[in-house]
Amino acid sequence: MWTLDELLDRVSAALSAEYSGAPNGRVRDVPDKRAVRWYATTGLVDRPSAMRGRTALYDRRHLLQLVAVKRLQSQGRTLADIQAELAGAADSALAAIARVPQALLDSGDAPPVQAVRPRFWAEPAAAAPPAPAPPGTAVAGEAAVLNGVALGGGTVLLVPGSPTAADRADIAAAARPLLDLLAARGLLNEREPS
Repeated sequence: MWTLDELLDRVSAALSAEYSGAPNGRVRDVPDKRAVRWYATTGLVDRPSAMRGRTALYDRRHLLQLVAVKRLQSQGRTLADIQAELAGAADSALAAIARVPQALLDSGDAPPVQAVRPRFWAEPAAAAPPAPAPPGTAVAGEAAVLNGVALGGGTVLLVPGSPTAADRADIAAAARPLLDLLAARGLLNEREPS
């Protein structure tokens, strides 16, 4: 794997032999960084193989593609024609056009080991673990039954299970300070008595 600068050095070295240059002055003999990025954006060259932080890494195929593009441009071919010819080309076809010396194709070192980052956006979300059931509620996959206890002023308290009349009276008495606070702040339905 090479950085963009290292890749361009290899492209320059590969083109130093048997390369007549572009037939007109409008095309660079060796692509610059901007051209390589544009080639990748338009699909003329593959996108970088990997990233090391914010640094793009390129490999043997990129070298073959860039040298092949420049060799075909030196024959007067347009980028559109080159793209049509090289789209999906196998490495062997690229190598035949590019004629890159084997020494330039070898990176000289083992490719860096890339840590595989999880693709969290591509995996379905894991189900959240169920919250522990309050005492007295249904368990083992059964839905808990909630009942509402009217406290007045449009306020309803949901409780699991079925409260008795005595439970309802005790809940209403315990909720009186809360209802007074809600009424003072204007958060109760005034049409309904509290």
